[in-house]
Amino acid sequence: MDSCDEVSDEIAQYMRSTRLLRRRDEVSPHPFPPCERSRALSYTAGPPPLRHQSVPLTVISDQQSRSDRSQAVTRTAIVGAIINLLLSVLKVLAGLAGHSQALVADGIHSLSDLLSDLLVLVAGHHAEQGPDPEHPYGHARYETVATLALSFLLLAVAIGIGWDATDRLFHPGELFTPGIVALAATLVSIGAKEWLYWWTLGYAKRVRSDLLRANAWHHRTDAISSVVVLVGIGGTMAGLPYLDAIAAVIVAIMIAKIAWDLGWEATTELVDTGLTSERIEEVNETIRSVGGVRDIHMLRTRRSGGQVSADVHVLVDPDVSVSEGHMISVLVEQRLKREIDEMTDVTVHIDPEDDEQAPRCPRLPMRAEALARLASLWSSIPAANERQRITLHYLRSRVDVDVYFPLTACQRDGADPQRLHSELAAALREDSAFRELRIYFGL
Repeated sequence: MDSCDEVSDEIAQYMRSTRLLRRRDEVSPHPFPPCERSRALSYTAGPPPLRHQSVPLTVISDQQSRSDRSQAVTRTAIVGAIINLLLSVLKVLAGLAGHSQALVADGIHSLSDLLSDLLVLVAGHHAEQGPDPEHPYGHARYETVATLALSFLLLAVAIGIGWDATDRLFHPGELFTPGIVALAATLVSIGAKEWLYWWTLGYAKRVRSDLLRANAWHHRTDAISSVVVLVGIGGTMAGLPYLDAIAAVIVAIMIAKIAWDLGWEATTELVDTGLTSERIEEVNETIRSVGGVRDIHMLRTRRSGGQVSADVHVLVDPDVSVSEGHMISVLVEQRLKREIDEMTDVTVHIDPEDDEQAPRCPRLPMRAEALARLASLWSSIPAANERQRITLHYLRSRVDVDVYFPLTACQRDGADPQRLHSELAAALREDSAFRELRIYFGL
């Protein structure tokens, strides 16, 4: 086998086949074949057991994912903070020396980037921590909250740039005539911030971090604002003093749009907005591809810090064992985590019937009470005392009963499995909580 999932599918198929063979061969359900046939078939061999194979398991480690994300956040935040500090000092000094008010303002803008890097560093440290008693779903929402705070910071920067540019449009006498020093410093700033944008965005895509993506766009806005400064300085030096202010207003609107997009996405995460209909359909198809899944319902998803959680009710054959139902749920979880990139947490509820459509069980007796009722109903039937095991099926608001007898119960002289079934079923009908009865004989 090439993967853990293929081996798991083979195991599930083997479990289903052996269960059906045991039901058909090792025990004899009603209507009953001759006891001699039951005895012969009880020794019929099933399919050969699976050979043990050493298959490397490809399992997504949430702890490793958090560690990678933490390292990426820390590395980009530290490098970004250093570059922003150097650029802010460079632009402020060059703006003062080169008589550029726009470059001084851009240097102050870079200081806001330094603040955002510190915010990313602190939020990333908290988001790295795994679940604990106070935060059973982890700390990924710290990253979402920080993204929302960063969007407000971007919006504040956009308002500041737009306000300043508008003010300068109405007070052209406040404009200075910048020199070549300011022009050179602006070119350095554009190159450094554009490189920082692509470098941070690469890490954001690698570890699927909305916080790093937001911070990357913050670097890009700083580069765009420096382009505005470059156009303004060049336009002013060429005799077009209004060009800087007009371009600044346009860029302020662009920055505000980015702030809105990031803030809206973070807000939808905080209010547990699910995946889009296209992604839901992808999740739906992935679950239905697992062997043993008949149908699904009550599928819910939510996003948290670039990760996706899902819980779903999966409909399976009501006659499968508990262990086989559990195996199906494990396969669903593994396949979702493998095929849906952002999926990190999956809860699967196994249903024998669609509990969205099926009526609720009207206070049906649980096992201890049900066994006591059955013992009372069958107390007058001596053969019922030979029962070895009883399985209860809670389906369609009633209880179906499977009773297992030893093979010898149908082999002794005078044994009549048909009559035994009729007597047990007739007694069962006296209690409205029970519906169908199946009896089995086997070793």
